[in-house]
Amino acid sequence: MTPQTVTIGDISIGGQAPVALISGPCQLESHAHARMICEGLLEACTPTGTQFIFKASYDKANRSSLAGTRGLGMDAGLRILSDIRAEYGVPVLTDVHEPGHCAIAAQAVDVLQIPAFLCRQTDLLLAAGETGLAINIKKGQFLAPWDMAHVAAKVESTGNRRILLCERGTSFGYNTLVTDFRGLPTMAATGWPVVFDATHSVQQPGGLGGSSGGQRQFAPVLARAACAVGVSALFIETHDDPDRAPSDGPNMIPLAEMGALIARLRAFDALAKEI
Repeated sequence: MTPQTVTIGDISIGGQAPVALISGPCQLESHAHARMICEGLLEACTPTGTQFIFKASYDKANRSSLAGTRGLGMDAGLRILSDIRAEYGVPVLTDVHEPGHCAIAAQAVDVLQIPAFLCRQTDLLLAAGETGLAINIKKGQFLAPWDMAHVAAKVESTGNRRILLCERGTSFGYNTLVTDFRGLPTMAATGWPVVFDATHSVQQPGGLGGSSGGQRQFAPVLARAACAVGVSALFIETHDDPDRAPSDGPNMIPLAEMGALIARLRAFDALAKEI
């Protein structure tokens, strides 16, 4: 298929467009916290002109254990995301876990994200596609990259061609993920823009027993590799104090480090897209 470009607000994702950024905290914590993270990302992105989509989840429905905090819930979470979009003029993204949530979430956000564990759930994909919003589909840790063509086809069947495919690592034994960078051009061959999730690719699912571990020091390394191979967008979760974050702290990048990281990644992206 001819390579597609997906437009989200003023952001073009795909083709030779500069790499875009999807970033924010794993889990919404409060309105004030979301504002602080968004302001920090705007400051980090401005020097390079990097366009970004603010990401946060109102519900983390796939925690490692019942004790894991799930977030603020749909009503409060969507109000915050809608406020962030209106106040800062940036597109916003959130996860959906059930078909009935898609149309509701679509009223407050610009992008719906399908979690990796749910990427083959046909009813969820169809409901998401029917909203007409851009859909970022995380590749399941259990899928081969070429399997994502069938996943994307479910969304496309609704008439929605605003599809992003997201690599986030593949299960490799117990509590470990590995990234096969051959998967990026393989998924790009479908024609849909490819996103690389640097922070979940270094996650150690269930690695801390009742919660997931991670190796955040390798997230910038994998992000640079993805830009060198060629991607349309990067997904990088961030937090002002990752070690105290309610979820996925071990793989998130400190907010204070995002500006320098974005500048390095844009340089790798520019080099790859000149070739």
